[in-house]
Parts: sequence; C-alpha cells; structure tokens
Amino acid sequence: MQMNAPYTSLVAVGDSFTEGMSDALPDGTYRGWADLLAGRLAARAPGFRYANLAVRGKLIAQILEEQVDVAAAMGADVVTLVGGLNDTLRPKCDIDEVCARLEEAVTRLAPTCGRLVLMRSPARRGPVLARFLPRMEQLFDVIDELAARHGALVVDLFGAEALSDPRLWADDRLHLRAEGHRRVAEAVWQALGHEPEEDWNAPLPSAVPPGWLLRRASDARFAREHLVPWIGRRLTGRSSGDGRPPKRGELVPYEALPDA
Repeated sequence: MQMNAPYTSLVAVGDSFTEGMSDALPDGTYRGWADLLAGRLAARAPGFRYANLAVRGKLIAQILEEQVDVAAAMGADVVTLVGGLNDTLRPKCDIDEVCARLEEAVTRLAPTCGRLVLMRSPARRGPVLARFLPRMEQLFDVIDELAARHGALVVDLFGAEALSDPRLWADDRLHLRAEGHRRVAEAVWQALGHEPEEDWNAPLPSAVPPGWLLRRASDARFAREHLVPWIGRRLTGRSSGDGRPPKRGELVPYEALPDA
C-alpha cells in the first residue's frame, strides 16, 4: 500500500551494491543509488532520516546477522534489502540455504517498516554469467514469492536491458558506474509511487564497439587487477568488507551527513 504522506525515513540493507560501489566521489568514497534516492526523498520531507547499513562483500547470512535486526529496530518508512548475489558467485554456494536466510531476513523486516523494497539485482551480461544463472534465477524466484507473501515491492533490475550494457559497469565487471546507480535510484523512486523523471531503462546511445585488441587488453587488465585478487580472497577466506563498519550506521537527518 502506497503511503499518502511523503516518506520520512529510509534504511538500506545489503552489500557493495547498496554501499554504492563503484560510484566514486572525488574524495574516494562511494555514493551510489541509495544515497541518491535518499537525497530525492529528503527534498520532499523536511527532517528526512537515512541510514545505510551496507558493507561490501557481505553474504546473506552476514547481512541477516549484522544488519537486519538493527534495521528492524529503526522502524523506517522504507527499508531496502538486497543480498544473496555474492553467495551465488561462490563455488560452493548452497542456494537453498541462501534462499532460507533471505526468507528469514524478509520475515523479520517486513512487519517493522512502512514499505519493504526487494530487488532482482542487475548483472553484466557475458559468458561468466551463464555459469551462475541457474542459482540467480532460483534466488529471484524466491524474491518474487517473498514479496507477494509479505506485501513488499520488487524492482526488477536484472530484467532491464539497459542495465546489462557493459558501458554502465566498472572495470571490475561487478559494480555499476555512476550512470548505472543513477538509473537504479530512478527505478526505486518510481517503484515507490513517485512520478517518473526519466525512462531509467532507456538504451544508451549507440556506439562503435571496441575492436578485438582493445577487448583483449581489457580482459587482461580485468584478470590482473580484479579477478586474481578476488580469487585470492576466496581461497584465503577473506572479504573486501572485513573490518569495515556500516556505511551510515545511524538513522540520522539526511542534511547532517558530512558528504550529503
């Protein structure tokens, strides 16, 4: 049920996607779709409050353990929950367990907020994706079922053709660039019942695709700078989020945030 009054608070729960990687600001921090959405909601509601509990690299069990109860206690008008995709990329992923943890997270959060927003996460199309697609599709089916059961919204980013365009993805091929985050913010804005400001799924202008040599150079750089370190972390049980605090751990007025 859409709220008649403006939303007065937002809590974002999740991993690197919600933290905002790779929408980099000049000081090296990340902005991202959740920050952009908070800014737009704040413009309509004086005293608007915002928390972002997301931490890069988190698996759904960690999100459940570290973020969900904190978010539930905040009692926000809107809570966004995006998680589980990191799990699907792990070689030994137990997708049934992932879906069970997601169900527990939704069950805890749904009664505590005015509107719960779930998402089918976007993904950069390519040969690597095909290996993980069955797991992702199972996760997405569960998201749809949970949303129907708990009255949550689902924003289908995976099905958006524009968000599969490689030009919207950072060099690590896992995170959206600034334009991708801007489109996600618009998608959630519309899902919450606000008037569209643009077609967030509009295709990018046509461009001449890079030649074979440029593509191979890009592949080599990706493997050296991103794939090998990622594999190293998997083999040693480390995560890019180890030791990192939540992005914005308290539900405070948006205007009071230092980089707002």
